[in-house]
Amino acid sequence: MKYISTRSKIKPIDSAEAILKGIADDGGLFVPESIPKVSSEELEKMLKMRYEQRAAYILGKFLTDYTEDELSEYAELAYNWFDVNTRIPMAILVRSAENQEAPFGILELWHGPTSAFKDVALQMLPRLMTGALKKTGETREILILVATSGDTGKAALAGFADIPQTKVMVFYPDGGVSKIQRLQMVTQTGNNVNVTAVKGNFDDAQTGVKKIFADEKIREELDKAGVKLSSANSINWGRLVPQIVYYFSAYLEFVRTGKMKIGDLMNVSVPTGNFGNILAAYYARKMGLPINKLICASNINHVLTDFFQTGVYNRRREFHKTITPSMDILISSNLERLLFHETGGDFKQVKKFMTELTAKGQYKVDAKIKKNLDKVFFADYADEAETKDIIKKLYGSFKYPIDTHTAVALGVAVKYRRKTKDTLPMVVASTASPYKFTGAVLDALGQSAAGADDFAQLDILNKFTGRPIPKNLDNLKDAKILHEDVCEKDEMAERVIAFAKK
Repeated sequence: MKYISTRSKIKPIDSAEAILKGIADDGGLFVPESIPKVSSEELEKMLKMRYEQRAAYILGKFLTDYTEDELSEYAELAYNWFDVNTRIPMAILVRSAENQEAPFGILELWHGPTSAFKDVALQMLPRLMTGALKKTGETREILILVATSGDTGKAALAGFADIPQTKVMVFYPDGGVSKIQRLQMVTQTGNNVNVTAVKGNFDDAQTGVKKIFADEKIREELDKAGVKLSSANSINWGRLVPQIVYYFSAYLEFVRTGKMKIGDLMNVSVPTGNFGNILAAYYARKMGLPINKLICASNINHVLTDFFQTGVYNRRREFHKTITPSMDILISSNLERLLFHETGGDFKQVKKFMTELTAKGQYKVDAKIKKNLDKVFFADYADEAETKDIIKKLYGSFKYPIDTHTAVALGVAVKYRRKTKDTLPMVVASTASPYKFTGAVLDALGQSAAGADDFAQLDILNKFTGRPIPKNLDNLKDAKILHEDVCEKDEMAERVIAFAKK
């Protein structure tokens, strides 16, 4: 399997090189030349596999320059850190909020070392990166550059801390992540890590990182210092491809529990910001996983909802800080990959879209693309009050606490059912532990946390729900703050160069 760019015709490269580069030299994203297929017989075969085995099997279809033994070893190492043996369990709620029998499956993606779904990929990516260094003979130090809206940063730091021949630098929006998310990042140990707050929002941080990747002068200066840039955001194919696996796992869990038979269709609802997680579900669907509809769930920064409903992507709008900070995004980078596939691989058209987005703040797809997207996607959003109401109602019905992002996905899934009367089994991607957004969850559940600090709030939620506090969060109360750097958005490049040469 070879990889090409979304923006120009380049010589196809192996996955190892694509993973090391992170982003193409033309600013485009790497995509596979073709999408491998999975048959019903293969689904039957995977039904009997452990999660690690499924991961190695699916990754093997995309990362053909890695051996089966290598991928198996990486999967065992990556998911050994998860706190449940099933790695990605699914809570199946047989009756929905509308008293319908078609099940909701809450796919718990947050049992890794940072209590967020990013762990699924960011425990795997360092192994893939280490393997890629050997395969390509790369001798330079790899600087992993990350812009985060909260969860990617900590997961990348945890994954790459003290990994030989790597450094990792994370930029996050100052005041734009939850207190727990910030503490997870600024207390990170490791001789090769840096965490810097950017005065601005996530889009400012992400745009700054993209500019650094696209700046040839910066690349040349880093090259002289023996440093090569790469990414741990989902713009890196090695970050995105492990996420495809858990949608297969969710489907097989519905089959295993007798809620479906192999060949039956299901729907998937994903809380969506940068579009990587739902894009992984899109790839699973293109591979042949029987998915009917992909529900793109947004918060009140609903740029994606408007795009799917109108065909116009317009980032020129008011930016809102919300109780779902990981979705506070106006530029969804991975949408570029979707556009590439839906234009039939027309990189000239994709580049035109991206140029218009930069220059004018918007672009519009034609009627044919819009029609094709409508066949696959449903999009809507949940506001702050709706999000809290979903948390309250779900707990009232099932005594099952969810975080705010999961609540958005569930709320929009319910809207989809009401609007379409489609009652197929529904997978809801649960992207974070409720303990990562304790204040908002407690508020939704009607539990007073007045005057309580972040750690007291953890205890209040634990006492109310009886659900254990993840150790990685509970241990933060005694962790020392190690990173207090703050910079303007136009200072990011010089901070990167200084850290690279350190």
